Amino acid sequence: MAIAYLRGGREQRVLQGNPWVFRSDIDRVSGQVEPGDVVSVKSARGRMLGCAFYNPQSQISLRFVTFKNEKVNADFFRRRVRQAVEYRRSFADMNSCRLIFAESDGLPALIVDSFGGVLSMQCLCLGMEKYRQVILDALVEEMQPRGVWQRDDVPVRELEGLEQKTGLLYGEVPDRVEIMENGVRFLVDVKNGQKTGFFLDQKENRAAIAPFVKGQKVLDCFTHTGSFALHAGHYGAAEVTGVDISDYACACAAENARLNGLENVHFVTANAFDLLKEKQAAGEKYDVVILDPPAFTKTRSAVEPALRGYKEINLRAMRLLRDGGYLVTCSCSQHILPPMFQKVVLEAACDTHTQLMQVEFRTQGRDHPILPALPETQYLKCGIYRVSR
Repeated sequence: MAIAYLRGGREQRVLQGNPWVFRSDIDRVSGQVEPGDVVSVKSARGRMLGCAFYNPQSQISLRFVTFKNEKVNADFFRRRVRQAVEYRRSFADMNSCRLIFAESDGLPALIVDSFGGVLSMQCLCLGMEKYRQVILDALVEEMQPRGVWQRDDVPVRELEGLEQKTGLLYGEVPDRVEIMENGVRFLVDVKNGQKTGFFLDQKENRAAIAPFVKGQKVLDCFTHTGSFALHAGHYGAAEVTGVDISDYACACAAENARLNGLENVHFVTANAFDLLKEKQAAGEKYDVVILDPPAFTKTRSAVEPALRGYKEINLRAMRLLRDGGYLVTCSCSQHILPPMFQKVVLEAACDTHTQLMQVEFRTQGRDHPILPALPETQYLKCGIYRVSR
């Protein structure tokens, strides 16, 4: 096995459990190696650090698969898949959960979601791509799915030297499958829906709104296919308006509402920023406002404009809330760390002369486990606040 040596002093993050090594931290690689191969990793002084996928084309050139000096082969990855599935079986609905969450499960850049007997699989690094069939076979053995669909239509694959692809990997996959989440039924477009088809990471946060929406007037911005809005209706809201910029998303959301027999939930196609401004100008008030926007930045360089965007929508949402109402505000931008997000929400409160009482500050569900050594794995923030003036 080839050996990658790090520059002097660059091993500290690895010793703390961070599985990423950037290209600039590598001194040299000795021995024959092809991009995507597993290499041994050593410090500048020769200390063994573990084994990692190596890809000189990627900015993250080393992705650790183990911090031990052990054999990395097909059996190794079969064990990892089994461990990931066994963990979810201890608490999750296996027909509606994330089965594999990349580095958090020791399977770098690999995402697998389970939707009603169908698996959606996404592989974002070259090393893991080489073990795709091993992973697929292990998943079929563990889960016995109806089918597995490839969702590698992600531009970041090109940074790894991989092409974008979608298609059938195993069995049969219908255009849409039905799942149940917290008692709410959803139709999931595994083949063409955003990311892997549905945002499972908010499952526990959607359940957390139940005490605050019963009998209330609710506005759900960036509703996508209606997940928060339908939960609010399911939990007894008097009136729910879901807003999304996509006609297709709103049509899917309306269909999901009909599937659940929720006549108190309706959807509007609009730019959420504009709609918030219009409703504020009209003097409209809500008991609960939910903000669950897509990531405002995917790079560290765009953090500042992203923070301005988060401040604006939170500021406008607070102005729409009645005294004693509730704000449910989220961010899935991994570069916006929890303290940064909490700070921008507080700044919006100060500008609107609003007092906030934090009811809960949450993150992604347990099927998206967090590595404390890799802050990027804690990407989702969800704050529930009671507002008063």
